[in-house]
Amino acid sequence: MRRTSGWIGWALCLCASLTVSAQEHPEDDEIILDLIREDGAQPETRAEPAAEFLRCNKAAWQMPGQYLVILHQGTHESHVPRTIRRLRAKAARRGYLLEVLQTYSGALHGFLVKMSSDVLHLAVKLPHVHYIEEDSSIFAQSAPWNLQRLLQPHGGASENGTYWPPNDGGKAEVYLMDGSVQSSHREVEGRVLITDFNNVPEEDGVRVHRQASQCESHGTHMAGVVSGSDSGVARGAGVNLVRVLNCQGKGTVSGALAGMEYIRAAVLARPVDAVVVLLPFIGGFSRSLNAACRDMVANGAVVIAAAGNYRDDACLYSPASEPEVITVGAVNSADQLMSQGAGGTNFGRCVDLFAPGDDIVSASSDCSTCFTSRSGTSQAAAHAAGIAAVILSSNQNMSPVQVLQIMLHYSISNTINFLSLSDTHRLITPNLVAAMPPDNSTDGELLCRSVWSERSGVTATDRAISGCRVGEQMMSCHSFTPDGVHMGETITVTSGQMECVAHNGPGSKGVYAVARCCVIGGLQCQVHASPEPGQDAKCVGPQHHLTGCTSWSTAEIRSDSHPHHGDQKKCVVGDGVTSHAVCCHAPSLECHLLENISSDKDQVEVSCPSGWTLTDCSAVSQGSVVLGPVARGNSCRVRSATGADGAAGIAVCCRVRPPEQPASAPH
Repeated sequence: MRRTSGWIGWALCLCASLTVSAQEHPEDDEIILDLIREDGAQPETRAEPAAEFLRCNKAAWQMPGQYLVILHQGTHESHVPRTIRRLRAKAARRGYLLEVLQTYSGALHGFLVKMSSDVLHLAVKLPHVHYIEEDSSIFAQSAPWNLQRLLQPHGGASENGTYWPPNDGGKAEVYLMDGSVQSSHREVEGRVLITDFNNVPEEDGVRVHRQASQCESHGTHMAGVVSGSDSGVARGAGVNLVRVLNCQGKGTVSGALAGMEYIRAAVLARPVDAVVVLLPFIGGFSRSLNAACRDMVANGAVVIAAAGNYRDDACLYSPASEPEVITVGAVNSADQLMSQGAGGTNFGRCVDLFAPGDDIVSASSDCSTCFTSRSGTSQAAAHAAGIAAVILSSNQNMSPVQVLQIMLHYSISNTINFLSLSDTHRLITPNLVAAMPPDNSTDGELLCRSVWSERSGVTATDRAISGCRVGEQMMSCHSFTPDGVHMGETITVTSGQMECVAHNGPGSKGVYAVARCCVIGGLQCQVHASPEPGQDAKCVGPQHHLTGCTSWSTAEIRSDSHPHHGDQKKCVVGDGVTSHAVCCHAPSLECHLLENISSDKDQVEVSCPSGWTLTDCSAVSQGSVVLGPVARGNSCRVRSATGADGAAGIAVCCRVRPPEQPASAPH
């Protein structure tokens, strides 16, 4: 609390007489009228100095117009109603009304009164009044479920449940492309810069109520989730509003493109090491919007987009469909897909991960201290933007794809129930829920992710293509069909970038290409093909490690190619099979094979141990049709067709050896 001395020693002003009647003040009784006459006839005096006036030291939490009037300790409780009557009389004589909301007769004797601040100079002069304290807001100090969920997996929450991330994200700038923001709200005051950019369409309809609270509702909530003082993920991050949505939450692709050009120019004019661009909106597929996002990432910005709330494939929408964007779906407090009536979170291979997006409490534009709960993939994207700001604040030299890989690496896997999705979407949607990386997270670890293509057509000559983002290296390539019928996969190199190409087979219902994309400092990968069909593909030079094998055959059901480590690091193939060996080098990189063979089970799994990263997942069919292999996180899963004789799963596990450790094999 701080003392406001301006109230102390005030002289009572001489006021003209006021005619008071019971009709004008029906709540005044005869006692009040007597006190008014007494007040006018003989001014009241206090033996002690005027009472203190106290106010909350947090300006945003103050509640002007509502005051606690506290009497001296030891004062008889009968003085409480007497003081109320005196104050009511003095206020009424000067034309003010007041409302007593609560009386106290326990540890403190006094009352809570709602009145004009102009009456305060009367109240501090009343007998027996010790001090007057302006009422103020208080807040629960356990973090909301969404913030607790971000921290729990890696031990970031303190014992009393408060939110305590590794840093406050203060070294990152977040550009929020949204509607208006109530920048005076206590959650975001001093954190939000309203830029001079404004490109929005006219509101629909003849009668549009453009109240500030409605225009600012979505943007204010978003800003609060990103950097709010109590509800924010990155509470030190600066938020720059670029207005592209109108009061109805509607914008245009052209307006969004102009907004992104504005951000690009602003960053070039005032370079910032760590930039996050948050796109909490969705539109139909737009090549132009996706291209603008891709350019933004190429210039070093981490671009994060909402997956959409249509319970649909996110690849049908922009900017969610752009591969260089981090696309975020929404889950609820039970880590299940967010549902909104007939709608709900979008899903599919274009979603990178999920984040809290249901019943999220943040700043409300109804007033400068109000909060509200909202749901949607916009809220989920705002959580991811906050996490990105924290990651970048720990290392501002990280590239956008490194930020993505760290987010995926520390996400919680396999907690979402995908039974509501189709078999196809269940297969290709990542089962990952965002979590805050711990303080000791390092950029010296090999990080990998699986990138699925869209499904190919059904003719025998159809293909599917998958690739890695700029800054990633492809360490392996595989194809997958639910029915096991495909010709295999090959790797092509275009403009220095590898592409994983999956070939459909006769009678197949389509094939997927799955690239294993990895990042680590100094990582370089190259491809060596079989000299002839039926001949093994080999790595050249001792400094390169075999990290993956492909196989392709003209046979209707292909023969497998699998890695072999030893004196010669090679991809072992059968007759008529062509293979590509992916050979990678990085300082202190080491790779080893792990194998799991089962002759009586239709599914086998082999996992890389802690500290090692899965770079390749291969299968040896033992004469049966193999439905796989599939890399999930750090595990390789292989499934044989029903009634088959079993299969073997082979995993290539790699790591960057810590300087203090000798070379070793995973076990």
